[in-house]
Amino acid sequence: MAENAQTHAVGRRKEAVCRVYVKAGSGKWDINGRTLGDYFPRPTLVTSIQQPFTATDMLGRFDVTAHVEGGGQTGQAGALRLAVARALVDMDEAHRRKLRDLGLLTRDARAVERKKPGRPKARKRFQFSKR
Repeated sequence: MAENAQTHAVGRRKEAVCRVYVKAGSGKWDINGRTLGDYFPRPTLVTSIQQPFTATDMLGRFDVTAHVEGGGQTGQAGALRLAVARALVDMDEAHRRKLRDLGLLTRDARAVERKKPGRPKARKRFQFSKR
């Protein structure tokens, strides 16, 4: 990839959508105008988001600018992780095999099950009374 080149990718998870821009740099994160640790206070989410970089030994080599909207913390973190993985593959196709084997390029299709009529929630039933 050319010097000072920037790549763009989109990731989705549950109701969250993330647009990410990755370019060569010193490892700075800017998510909706905040740092990574500031936007995602849970350390498990931070390590999950950085997983594509650690898997390809690229941690600290790129600056990431992301715009995330919709969903909650976990959904946004999953969307960001997918977008970063897609951007790394866009930059260097050699990363595809490693990221694919770890399941980082697969969109997690799990979502909230819809509520059914005649029930209080998706699967829960009202209490049965014999008499």
